[in-house]
Order: sequence, then C-alpha cells, then structure tokens
Amino acid sequence: MQNNDIYILAIESSCDDTSCAILCNNKVLVNITANQTIHSLYGGVVPELASRDHQKNIVAVVDIALKNAKITIQQLNAVAVTEGPGLMGSLLVGISFAKSLALALNIPLIGVNHMQGHILSHFIIDDTEQSLPQFPFLCLTVSGGHTQLVMVSNYLNFKIIGQTLDDAVGEAFDKAAKLLGLGYPGGPLIDKLAQTGNKTKFKFAETKLNHYDYSFSGIKTSFLYFIQNNVQKNTNFIAENIEDICASYQQHLITVLLKNVINCIEDTGVKQLAIAGGVSANSALRLHIKALERKLAIKTFIPKFEYCTDNAAMIGITAYYKFLNKTFSHLSIVPKVRMSVED
Repeated sequence: MQNNDIYILAIESSCDDTSCAILCNNKVLVNITANQTIHSLYGGVVPELASRDHQKNIVAVVDIALKNAKITIQQLNAVAVTEGPGLMGSLLVGISFAKSLALALNIPLIGVNHMQGHILSHFIIDDTEQSLPQFPFLCLTVSGGHTQLVMVSNYLNFKIIGQTLDDAVGEAFDKAAKLLGLGYPGGPLIDKLAQTGNKTKFKFAETKLNHYDYSFSGIKTSFLYFIQNNVQKNTNFIAENIEDICASYQQHLITVLLKNVINCIEDTGVKQLAIAGGVSANSALRLHIKALERKLAIKTFIPKFEYCTDNAAMIGITAYYKFLNKTFSHLSIVPKVRMSVED
C-alpha cells in the first residue's frame, strides 16, 4: 500500500444498527454491523432501547473492524460519523465516540449526512470492472423515513426535486405488514410473499400531486380499509390471499414510485438513474429499475445488498470525498434529528 493512501474509520449509529467500516481511499477494507433484534418484539424501533444497545456494541464493533482491517489505529487519517438525520440518542452515542477518537488521535473529524451516504454508496469500489454513475444523475432514495428524488451534480452537491409530503414508502410497507400480522421489519416479508402472488388481483388508492412529489398516507389508509372490509366479509381473507395481497400492494407502491421517476427523466433528459436506501433492496423494485433501463435507454445503478440498509461503509465513502475537499467538522458538532440531503 502506498504512503498517500487515506484511511478512514467510519461509524454509523443513526437508528438501530451499530456499524463501523474502515476504508482505504474508496475501497472498503471491512464493514462490521451489529444488528438489534429486540425491536421486532415491539413492531418498530424503540429509541431508548436502540441507544442503550449502541452503547453496549460500539466499542466491540470498532475493535473488531480494526482487527479485521489489519491496520493500526495510528494509520487512520480521519474519523467519520453520521451527523444526522436519525434518532437523537442513537446519533449521540456514535458522535460522542467519534469525537473522542478523533481528539485522542489528533486527526480530522468528518460529520456525514446519512442520506448523502446512501446515495454515494454507489461510488464504493469493490471490483475493477464496476460501473459508476456519471454526473449529473438522478437518485431515487427510498427508506423507512425518506422518499426523495435527488439530482446529484457532484460528490458534494445534492438537490431535492421531489419528495414525500407525509409518510415514506418504507413506512407504507411496514404498516401494511403489521396489519397483515407479518412482523417487523415488514418490507422484506412482503417482498418474499409477493414473489408467488398475483400482482394485479387487488387495487388501491391513487395519489395525484403536482410535479414530482409523493404522498403515501392515503395509500396506507386505503390499505387499512381494504383489509377491514374484506375481513368483515371473510375472517380468513388474509390467510387465503396473503401472497396476492402482498404482490398487489407492492406492485402499487412501485408503480407510484416509478411514475415520478419516468416523468422526471423525460422532462430533464437525464440519462443516469440510481436507487438507494433500505427499500432499494426490494427485489421487485430492482427488476423494475432494470426494465426502465431498457425502456428509456438510460443507464441504471443498483447498490449491492450490503450497502442498501444502514451501514458505515456508505458513511466512509462520503467522508472520503469530503476529506479530499478538506471539508472537516468541528468537535462541537451535535446530532441532527432532521437534516436535509442538501445540507
């Protein structure tokens, strides 16, 4: 390895997973994540339990990452950490640890926007034949807390051109799964059941908004009434139709997502499309994105599964480009529960 290599230790603790990655330039040496399973008992993330588990896990996760990366702590050039958005207590654990480490090693601290990390995960180099997005490109960012269409002009320039006005699509998946008695997180469970279902059997509410914005609250309400009405007629409705319900609902959500994507591509003429965020792991969405590539004669980019959900590697790659730009953070940074991708 050359002396001018940049080693960055990155920490991600915005929600319920404690993750640490170590990067050498734009390559991931190691990406370790401790998952919290306790939240499945409550049907969603319990903030207090999440922050307590971060406190228990963070030292071990960082220690394992350093050992597996086979580098010494003195080789680090910077410490990166998620600054926001996320849960206050969870963010505080990661930021406090990162501040202490950066201060002890006398190296730069780099605060990273979690949503920028999802988008820039496409620039992690895992193999020599990997194709990277060319600027400018459009990114559909979909997760439990965000649904956005973002125009990316360069590594540090992001502009929201469309977003949800209420609930995120990930929440629409999770709430439906809860109504169906599937557990948490609901998106992967619906995705699995949908693979053997009829995606055209049932219909749900349409949403009509100006420009490229989204709304999912009405769709969630439509699904609630759909389930209630049919269960009143047949108490075994869910059990007898679970695959078709999941397939139809998932197809509807994807259709809503991609309608704005298609309109935006046609209006702007952009030829590069990426997806990012936890919902980008959805198998049907990934297939539809590849179909758009053929239909619209564009180039599409789909992240590897390990970079879809919250992970420190995406924080590290964002920090790498901020490091090259000498965009460092002061030790006085504080967690930001809300933080726009444009910040």
